[in-house]
Amino acid sequence: MWGRRLRRAGRGAGRGAEELRARRREREAALRRARRQEQLVSKRLLRDDAAEDGARDGAEVVPGPLSEDEVLQLLRGVQRGSEDRKRCLGRLRWALRDKDTQHKFVRLEGSIRTLTGLFTSSLAELQMEAARCLHELSHSSEPGVAEACLPLTSYLLTYLSGHSVEFTELCLYTLGNLVVESEAVRKQLLPQGIIAVLASCIQSPHEAVLEGLGYVLSQLLQAKEAPAEIIPLVLASALPQHMLRLLCAPSTGLGAAVEFAWCLHYIICSPAGTEALLALGAMPALASLLLSLASEVPQDGSEVPQDGSEVPQDVPEGLELLVCPVLRCLGNLLAEESSCEVQIQDERLLITLFLILQCFLPQHPFIVQEGLWLLNNLTADEPFFCAALLSLDLLPALLQLLPCFPMTTVLALRVLCNVAEKGPEYCQQLHQPALPLLLPTLALPDPEPVGHCLELLHLLFLHCPEATSDFVRMGGPQALERHRSSPELQERAEALLAMLPPPPPPARSPCPALS
Repeated sequence: MWGRRLRRAGRGAGRGAEELRARRREREAALRRARRQEQLVSKRLLRDDAAEDGARDGAEVVPGPLSEDEVLQLLRGVQRGSEDRKRCLGRLRWALRDKDTQHKFVRLEGSIRTLTGLFTSSLAELQMEAARCLHELSHSSEPGVAEACLPLTSYLLTYLSGHSVEFTELCLYTLGNLVVESEAVRKQLLPQGIIAVLASCIQSPHEAVLEGLGYVLSQLLQAKEAPAEIIPLVLASALPQHMLRLLCAPSTGLGAAVEFAWCLHYIICSPAGTEALLALGAMPALASLLLSLASEVPQDGSEVPQDGSEVPQDVPEGLELLVCPVLRCLGNLLAEESSCEVQIQDERLLITLFLILQCFLPQHPFIVQEGLWLLNNLTADEPFFCAALLSLDLLPALLQLLPCFPMTTVLALRVLCNVAEKGPEYCQQLHQPALPLLLPTLALPDPEPVGHCLELLHLLFLHCPEATSDFVRMGGPQALERHRSSPELQERAEALLAMLPPPPPPARSPCPALS
């Protein structure tokens, strides 16, 4: 079927290009769905070195698995109103690192009630130690342990408005850990007003609190019920505009900015979220942020490194952690039809992208993939960026990415197809620098990049007939012949062979002179 379409395209260029564009858009829609469904759920554990020393004091046999009697002894120790209670709490926290000990503890009658009493104590030191015990429990991977902590959720929310930054931070990360494993915990927190509490908390001036808040919100936004139950509540609050403001503020620390960027990404995964963020000006704000981040990348004018060298030392540590979700947010915003009216036409975005690609390849290839994904969506339906890619002489840098990594090859070919789709003028500028690099791509064992390569060749042959002669001169027909036996590629290879000019007749030897 594909081959017949190609042959028809040879007779009707407009219709063939449109069919190829439709096929590619279908595949890209599937990729966008897959990308949006990627989950980055994780748990965080806050541990204070000074507190650890106190917890280990006199507890050499801990944190190995404790017997039920030993767990009961620790529980009784924290129940007694003696001066030794804080030390017993420290030992209990150390013991609760063990999975079996966690189960034994939550099964003991009155254990959570005892911790709740200490957690709500007016004695700050006991309250903090009890909070650390709860935090260790929240890190358990067992839903049963998280659900045992259900009675504590309302107190955790209440204490988010406390005056101690350390205590507030601990409560935030405990909440974030609890909502991951247990739907029951999430169902209880929503009616308790967790979204409103977070909207109030985001006005805190403390970096640690903002980062912890972003962690809780990112965990909530990844829940299976988030599109129907959580994202509408978030959109109805002031959280989105505050996150955008803080994300783009130079004073916001890297940790909080990373969390907010991922939160925005999860909101964009919802159609209603995309529309709301576009209305808030997310597109220009994130584009401006990306330009700002690129200004921190060294600009030495060198080519994209191919030798495994490391990222330059003067790149801020952890910058890639923020660049990644910002690229993904922009790429997915551009993927929506509703974003077409607010799409930004700024050549600096292309320069920024290639600076980022140059900086982070090959140490962080995932950044290159995200950058190429954004570049693909910038060039998909917009001649402005296709023309800018060529006029800014960025094509050589893009072609350098073809042989780097399998996914990089596929995405780079997608971008090249986007450019070639724009017609003869674009193909004229593409075919000479790109054609020699397509022959090695045709030799790859993976049918996916080969398939994209065949599509690019079709567009070049369609809009730039002289490319067929160059392709034949480079030995291209032999490269295509290898794919005639492939079920996935056979029709496309045969269709391209049919578009090539016939080989020149063999040169004849001169006739001998007649005597």
